[in-house]
Parts: sequence; structure tokens; C-alpha cells
Amino acid sequence: MPRRPRIHLPDQPLHIVQRGHNRDACFFVEDDYLAYREWLGEALKATGCLLHAYVQMTNHVHLLLTPPTPDAVSALMISLGRRYVQYINKTYRRTGTLWDSRYKSSLVQADAYLLLCQRYIELNPVRAGMVDDPVHYRWSSYRANGLGQADALLTAHPVYAALGGDDALRLSAYRALFRPELENEAIGDIRMALDQGQPLGDSRFIDSIERATGQRREPRPRGRPRKVEGEAAADLEQLGLDI
Repeated sequence: MPRRPRIHLPDQPLHIVQRGHNRDACFFVEDDYLAYREWLGEALKATGCLLHAYVQMTNHVHLLLTPPTPDAVSALMISLGRRYVQYINKTYRRTGTLWDSRYKSSLVQADAYLLLCQRYIELNPVRAGMVDDPVHYRWSSYRANGLGQADALLTAHPVYAALGGDDALRLSAYRALFRPELENEAIGDIRMALDQGQPLGDSRFIDSIERATGQRREPRPRGRPRKVEGEAAADLEQLGLDI
């Protein structure tokens, strides 16, 4: 079955997942995480994309960003991917690809789903059993979005900014979103949207995307429901990059 064309719209938040080839690791030591962050920052400036949330896992990366133009996303991913692969191959004296051949992406309805998507991204290390609280994971946006730690990569989305009238109120309100666990249904919806390249939003949002693109975007049927005890492993393995 042919792949559906990806949808990148100007000023519309986009959730992107990029994973290591064959689910292999793409980060090995601290310098690797730092190098990726440096080139991500350069790519954001070059393309004008605004990053709202991210997490660097051992074998995949999540980005939540807003592009100024449809082609800005591909330009960012190609530039970042190429530079990082060159660095890894030179550092570890390896050859060949590092990333899966295609990244997965899903448009996000900002007013209803943006904060849910940020929670999903920043809770990845918790679901994977790496930490018991997102604050304990260094390579994500949670410390900035939840604690106010400086992070030059990030630009607050208006939906996040509206959580409070000042920094203290905003940070407190954001942390409160993490007290209840993310529901399995929400996790499943986000994963299905990524897997199928579908917008993440309500029916009106999906209808608006269809009118803007002239493409039908109804979700395809899900497979068998995920087992709760398998969520951590699935999160580490199932998500990937689409260039």
C-alpha cells in the first residue's frame, strides 16, 4: 500500500518522531545528546521552526514544533539528520545509516491537544521505566516547561503561555497536569495518529485539514489493543523517522 503523503502546514503544530535504524541506539554518551541539541538549535534558527517540547530517548527522538512554512520541516529534519549521522559515523568509526528511512509526523490541534502531546512526549522516560518522575530525566523539555529551567531550544506555544498570568502560576499549572497518569486511550490516540500520519484532533479539526489539503484523513482501524504492561517496551520500539 502506498504511503500517505505527510501534511505540513504553516503555523500548525506538528508532532515528529525519529528513531534509530532497526530500533538501534542513536545516542551513546553525553556528548552525543549535546551534539544533537546543538545542531537542532542551529536547524531551528535556519528554518524558523519553533520547538515547544522534545525528548531524546536512547533510540528515538520526539519533537513538537510549529513550522513557518510546509517545507521548513523537511529542511530541518534533513539538515539535522545529515549532520548528526556524519558526527556519529566519524566518532564511532562506523558507516551507513543511523536513522530509519522515514520520520513519522502528526498535525496537532493546538487548543485541545497540544498540552496532551507535550505530556506524552515528556513522560516517555517514565513510561520506559528509566525514571519515576520526568524531572529526573535530563534530555527532555520538562525541566524547562515544568520548572522554568532555561532552555534555548524552546519557544512557548500560546496555549502553554495561557496556563498562567506569570511564570510561577504557569509552571505550577503545567506541573499539575502531570499528577494524574496519562490515560491509555490518550496514549493510543497519539500513537495511532503518528503511525497513520493522521491529524491529532477532533472531527472539526480533521475536517478543516481535509478542506485545506483536499485529502481524506480519516483514521485507519487500529490493530489489537496494546497490553498495559507492554507500554514501556512499545514506546521504545514502535516509533520512527520518516524522511
